[in-house]
Amino acid sequence: MGIAERLWLVPLGFVFVWAQAAAGQVSLVDPKLPSYTPVQGVSGSLKSVGSDTMNNEMALWAEGFQRFYPNVKIEIEGKGSSTAPPALIAGTAQFGPMSRSMKQAERNAFERRFGYQPTALRTSIDMLAVYVHKDNPIRGLTLAQLDAIFSKTRKAGHPVDMRTWGQLELTGPWSGRPISLYGRNSASGTYGYFKEHVLLGGDYKDEVKEQPGSSAVVQACATDRFAIGYSGIGYKTADVRVVPLAVEEGEPFVEAVPENAYSGEYPLARFLYLNVNYKPGSSLDPLRREFIRYIFSRQGQRDVAKAGYYPVPAAIAREELRKVGIEPEF
Repeated sequence: MGIAERLWLVPLGFVFVWAQAAAGQVSLVDPKLPSYTPVQGVSGSLKSVGSDTMNNEMALWAEGFQRFYPNVKIEIEGKGSSTAPPALIAGTAQFGPMSRSMKQAERNAFERRFGYQPTALRTSIDMLAVYVHKDNPIRGLTLAQLDAIFSKTRKAGHPVDMRTWGQLELTGPWSGRPISLYGRNSASGTYGYFKEHVLLGGDYKDEVKEQPGSSAVVQACATDRFAIGYSGIGYKTADVRVVPLAVEEGEPFVEAVPENAYSGEYPLARFLYLNVNYKPGSSLDPLRREFIRYIFSRQGQRDVAKAGYYPVPAAIAREELRKVGIEPEF
């Protein structure tokens, strides 16, 4: 997807219910989503290997699912999206959460092993946020400026290499200070997504300090006054600011708030995926089937909101269930 395109996530006509969570966080839940009801004959163990961005979601889904099935064991390993495809291919994991789409090479490797493609389920909506220290007064950034800050190739076309806050029109004590760069490591889907959609496939600067997890990037921006970094919106804290973004110079800066994710106005909105080995035309085993049903229930999508991300509407939930042979009851 080019930088001028929008990610339209939700069909027209979808009506949201706004609910104020206990922590003051606003969540959106589609009233058409069903409440999860347990079934008989569910037991065994599940393992999830993949995205660090989705770690909190996976933990909440596991916790919620185990309330219905306390004897089910669930193990979650979140070291980066690139670890998901090999684990699915090897059969060492039943689920592969990823914060990006699988690359064609990953899909091809899966198909060589099984004879069919992996199935990617759109479980939730994230905004890849650009973080700075809470005291940083920057008003906003264009995607080309962001590319010029993080990339040494500047494929988005910005004429100047951005290295100081003064180049971004910050004055006073900020003007001469170097921009301190933080990002994810190459195993991360967020690293890959940022590279594709902001750097347009270009190369990161050598000065980017690669962090092992999403929260580490945000923590670095909270403690380094002159920092900038990127991470999922679910890791936002009170010690950082999320910078509004514009696709092109001259366009209004768009804030990273839920309505701009759902409308597609925020340029770095993305789905978060749960990949599964499903043979077309077959029936899932009860354990995987019910875990997926839980994710797309009202409880599962409330867990999405608790993790700081945004629920999918019922229309999308129905589509995803049908991908794995589950006929929706709503």
